[in-house]
Amino acid sequence: MEPEVGMELFPTLRRPEEKEAVRFGDRALTYPELAAAAAGVAERVGGARRVAVWATSELETAVAVLGALAAGAAVVPVNPKVGERELAHIAGDSEPELLLAAPGFEIPAALAEVPLHEVDLAPGGELPAEPDEEQPALIVYTSGTTGPPKGVVLPRRAIRANLDALADAWEWTAQDVLVHALPLFHVHGLILGTLGPVRLGGTVHHLGRFSSAAVAAELAGAATMLFGVPTMYHRLADDAERDPELAAAVGRARLLVSGSAALPAVEHERISRLTGQRVVERYGMSETIMNSGVRASGDRRPGYVGLPFDGVEIKLVDDAGADIEVSDDETVGEILVRGRNLFTGYLNRPDATAAAFADGWFRTGDVATRAPDGYLRIVGRKATDIIKSGGYKIGAGEIENALLEHPVVAEVAVTGQADPDLGERILAWVVPTAEPADADETGRELAEHVARLLTPHKRPREVRFVGSLPRNEMGKVMKKALG
Repeated sequence: MEPEVGMELFPTLRRPEEKEAVRFGDRALTYPELAAAAAGVAERVGGARRVAVWATSELETAVAVLGALAAGAAVVPVNPKVGERELAHIAGDSEPELLLAAPGFEIPAALAEVPLHEVDLAPGGELPAEPDEEQPALIVYTSGTTGPPKGVVLPRRAIRANLDALADAWEWTAQDVLVHALPLFHVHGLILGTLGPVRLGGTVHHLGRFSSAAVAAELAGAATMLFGVPTMYHRLADDAERDPELAAAVGRARLLVSGSAALPAVEHERISRLTGQRVVERYGMSETIMNSGVRASGDRRPGYVGLPFDGVEIKLVDDAGADIEVSDDETVGEILVRGRNLFTGYLNRPDATAAAFADGWFRTGDVATRAPDGYLRIVGRKATDIIKSGGYKIGAGEIENALLEHPVVAEVAVTGQADPDLGERILAWVVPTAEPADADETGRELAEHVARLLTPHKRPREVRFVGSLPRNEMGKVMKKALG
């Protein structure tokens, strides 16, 4: 029996219209061409249960993922810059039966035993029948900050339901053209940035590599939406300061969306001042895809990630696991999530899966406050961004935003350091806009700045000036690498 239209993951490939679907640089495929190329990959995949995709930012990666999903396989997107040890772990854990890559790929030792198919965009016949919606669609490996990376198993149902919720919240339609330069081995760039437009029948233009000029050129043309991470928006604001025409082009966008890390309030205000556009923030993770976000028609408040998306339930709990009922924008609690957007578990890790849930709610490890209107404000990670100092529970993000308002501070990360008197002392790692003449004096000035804007107990007890902050591919600061 044929599935209902709404149950199909990519109805646009089964009934393709003659319009551009995906573009990478100067290479593009229309929907009929994309459907035919995906069918060709699906024929090669056959009945394989798991397929690894070497996820370079190329047209072939998009076709490989869509073709493997059409065949009903679970796709394991692999970071092309992955290290040898991590790749060996991913290969051993997921046991892919086939490896898909763009032509000219040199297979690494860890994948040498896996049959390789170089995706050549050759057309196939009919797409296979629609797989069951509970079948695994993607196995996305976490960053492995607390041990070897874990494989997050996302079913087709989660992708379908979440993309439809985003479309509703952001008024995202087939008429939209999305531009981005996000990597295709993460949820952000792959599910939202590539599978999203294809599900909706729109168009995606992938830049390959981010540049403000390329973004502006797209938004001055057909593009209507931009997805990015804070480092991209920081560069965009810097360039818009110098180039009014670039700023005007960005101002033409229907929607600017930022995610993967918090966008500092100062960047929100710069972009608003320069372009007339306010950036929409959203909150998600590999295990849940997207949980909450600011609606296209909603209040785009800096520092807030809006309300839960349709089909997603969110609650805050205290350290004892009790529900936090107040919405005072002050009380901090861990975010728990349930809904059709959730993963089914960690591959081969029933212990980790069980530990991640509490009475059917996924424990995100992220902490937040809730405003009276329900808007969530992410404070940070429970493990690294909550500092317990002098009897207070302090969010690192609030201090970071305050420090970024000072002209001396270009970038900053705030961490807690063990202290025999306070429990933890607040430590600020600052990338200065210029080398301070007197580091100690400037450090005291920054501490006083925070005490004046926030409260004295939130001031940094120590400021360390550094040349750069360690970041991952998505621009998130890796705080555990500091110190």
